[in-house]
Amino acid sequence: MPRFSVRGTVAAVLIVLVVGAFFFCEYLIYFPTILKCAWPKTSHARGGEGIDGRLADSAVRAMVLSDTHLLGAVGGHWFDKLRREWQMERAFQTALWLLKPEIVFILGDIFDEGKWSSPKHWEDDVRRFHRMFRHSPDTELVVLVGNHDIGFHYEMDWFKLQRFEKVFNASSTRIVTKKGVNFLLVNSVALHGDGCPICQSVEKELIKLSRDLNCSLQSSQSGDGVTDSCEATRLYPPSPPIMLQHYPLFRVSDATCTGLDAAPPEERHLLFREKYDVLSKEASQRLLQWFKPRLILSGHTHSGCEVLHDNKYPEISVPSFSWRNRNNPSFILASVSPGSFALSKCFLPEESTVIGVYCSAGACMLMLVLAHCLWMKGLLQCLSLCLLGKHKSM
Repeated sequence: MPRFSVRGTVAAVLIVLVVGAFFFCEYLIYFPTILKCAWPKTSHARGGEGIDGRLADSAVRAMVLSDTHLLGAVGGHWFDKLRREWQMERAFQTALWLLKPEIVFILGDIFDEGKWSSPKHWEDDVRRFHRMFRHSPDTELVVLVGNHDIGFHYEMDWFKLQRFEKVFNASSTRIVTKKGVNFLLVNSVALHGDGCPICQSVEKELIKLSRDLNCSLQSSQSGDGVTDSCEATRLYPPSPPIMLQHYPLFRVSDATCTGLDAAPPEERHLLFREKYDVLSKEASQRLLQWFKPRLILSGHTHSGCEVLHDNKYPEISVPSFSWRNRNNPSFILASVSPGSFALSKCFLPEESTVIGVYCSAGACMLMLVLAHCLWMKGLLQCLSLCLLGKHKSM
């Protein structure tokens, strides 16, 4: 009877360890990590003057992430795909539930194989994306295009671009306005400057948007309404835009980047290639001259970085949201009002922590089983000695 109860106790402890480790690593771990995050106060904001805490309620709460890289049918192993997508889904859904953003931006490279996906595989990738990043009507989801979605410049074509725009029901270059804040979305893959048809179309749209924004600012400052040169323009709220795109603006390298999510030290001094790792100098300067953005948010490098262009235009590179690309994914929380903005970074659980918990649970289980076996072996030896002693006494 004692032998049966010991076995039952050991089995119960093993089950608790397995279920507990799984439940913690796959569900609970996201809550304490994301609970550490908080929306920044606009009273500590940059990019404006005379802003106080009373404007915090009127600020847009924007969550910004990048480079989800949903694995495709060609290069994605089924277990890798299952693991990474589950992690991103749990992290995103937990963040939505705890932080309740008004708008979420994903800065491109939504898919890993959009540049060569067949129609069937594309539909499967899109279905999985909508399942993972589902959201309530209270939250607006805005997606930008990246090189893995439609291909690098030499790979992109109208079919891939229009397929992407159709799925997300919006142009890849446009302005999204919320609470008086202008968010400028740029198709940076098409800013090659070589006169390709898509490049010409995107640049033409950017010039139009630049004119619209400048006329909106002039109209507000003059107080005399729309001038003759701005008659055919669409007016936006008179506020410099927040510019979002996949490619970063031109910088030589990540040598000056610091922080927990910066590129590894051995990679920071590697020189970036124009039109591949970053935009060209010419394209970067054109965007800054056209729009004079008060903040630029970009992705693509999978690492975090903060750069100040021309000593007045701050750019934040947002790290990858996928554990496949880094051990410590993160996203940006932005509180943005028409006159200022404030940013904070929210880190997700490190994958090494999850692996460590599973390894610790496995080690405990192994030690428990070994201890039980040794105890049972000792008990059997003791019983055999007792029986042997009785036999001799007889």
